[in-house]
Amino acid sequence: MSFRYIDTHVHFWDRARLSYPWLETLPQISTPHLPETYQAETAVTPPEKIVFVQCIGDLHRWEEEVTWIEELAQIDPRLSGIVASAPINEGDTTLRILDGLTQHPLVKSVRHNMQDEEIGYSIRPEFVAGVAACGERGLTFDLCCYHPQLPDLVELVSRCPHTRFVLDHLGKPGIRDHVIDPWRQHISQLAAQPNVDAKLSGIVTESDVENWTIEDLRPYVSHYLSAFGVDRVLFGSDWPVVKLASTHARWLATARELTAHLLPENQDKVFFQNAARAYRLGG
Repeated sequence: MSFRYIDTHVHFWDRARLSYPWLETLPQISTPHLPETYQAETAVTPPEKIVFVQCIGDLHRWEEEVTWIEELAQIDPRLSGIVASAPINEGDTTLRILDGLTQHPLVKSVRHNMQDEEIGYSIRPEFVAGVAACGERGLTFDLCCYHPQLPDLVELVSRCPHTRFVLDHLGKPGIRDHVIDPWRQHISQLAAQPNVDAKLSGIVTESDVENWTIEDLRPYVSHYLSAFGVDRVLFGSDWPVVKLASTHARWLATARELTAHLLPENQDKVFFQNAARAYRLGG
């Protein structure tokens, strides 16, 4: 079976077009990153499809970002899905925004990044209501947090059984400090809920960015695959954030090595089929 993959976690940005305050502290990657940049940096092993993930600073400016990405999709038709911004905890405002997002066919999922919020933020009633409303509209919800917040996500998912979820970046475990518990238990609890898919993405930047090795990552990926199984794990590069610790090519090769023990048909699930299903991309 020839290798094919969908990259489910790609960011594009241009600070002359939109505002990204968080990039001010990351000059290494703050220059424009556009489809042509991505094409050049993935030329050796290009993906068949791409999912863009929100990165704008102001969640209320979702329409500007979505419209821009739709324009980019005209340039690179592999851009097959959008994980859009939305403030998910604002009641009627949230509902209006979600209704607006459903008018954009490329929008498959919504993300309100919780990683910098306090413990308990994602299980407040207004947040839970917004996440449930995503499911009512046929929209997936991407989960992004640091590992101490995982118990909240377990609770959030249990309260929204009719919403499909995708966990980003393994829940950002403490790889840099070689801390695996209680992350391992929390991942098992999350995986026990059938409405959660899980990205294999974003972990080299949670490691020692200068000196990480594949063996640093292996126990985390091994447990992740065991917990979620080959039918619910999907590959993402987290480009260009991944460049803080790795090239796209090195991370892709690493992910392939960490899954090399799987049967070829199961590798195809992780790198292609599961992404097509989770984000409703066809193919």
